[in-house]
Amino acid sequence: MLDQTKKTAVLYRMVMDHHLCPYGLKSKWLLERQGYVVEDHHLTTREETDAFKQQHDVKTTPQAFIGGERIGGYDSLRARFTDYDPNSNKKTYTPVLMIFAVSALLALAVMWFFRGTAVSVRTIELFAAFAMTMLALQKLKDVESFSTMFLNYDLLAQRKVGYGYVYPFAEAAAGILMIAGGAAALIGSPIALFIGTIGAISVYKAVYIDKRELKCACVGGDSNVPLGFVSLTENLVMMAMGIWMPLKALVL
Repeated sequence: MLDQTKKTAVLYRMVMDHHLCPYGLKSKWLLERQGYVVEDHHLTTREETDAFKQQHDVKTTPQAFIGGERIGGYDSLRARFTDYDPNSNKKTYTPVLMIFAVSALLALAVMWFFRGTAVSVRTIELFAAFAMTMLALQKLKDVESFSTMFLNYDLLAQRKVGYGYVYPFAEAAAGILMIAGGAAALIGSPIALFIGTIGAISVYKAVYIDKRELKCACVGGDSNVPLGFVSLTENLVMMAMGIWMPLKALVL
């Protein structure tokens, strides 16, 4: 029996032998996090699910009810309890910042393991190289989508469309070669310098001269990362690495 002193919600979700609806499970979890006692109804067959949808004139499950009012599915619950807007196309730097954060932690961990000290010049080099490699991986998930978004602002890609297809592989190669260090880094450095220079000029022109509001393809073609200062910084770091690595090897 439900505790009448607590907030209650009614949830209908698919729980079948060979299918457990993930959104139903997340809806239950979210309601419980908001302090609701959930009256959890399992729809155990396709026929039962179809009958429920017909009865309530809905197209999907799960469906949550609070105080007799139908709220909807997981997205509707998120919109009710958080600042989530399912129709929003809000731009965010979060994907890039998370990659930078993980890259920094990886660099610190590697240096601590191999040299017993976390902070050194090599830590900074590894951070930049890890970040390049992880950003390239995001692009390689869907090169076609990346190359399309890339064409919106990259000056070389607009002249040579094929460059947009090559770029993710070049960025990955440069990052991996710089992680390897030594002679390998000397091979990766001119690649990083080239793509970083073209990228920096392209971003600067699009954002600061043409004043265009575009999405950055830095984490792939399906992102909502705005093209701006962070994108420019990413390319400047590649340029700096492309100059620093051979300078360190040949002069210092």
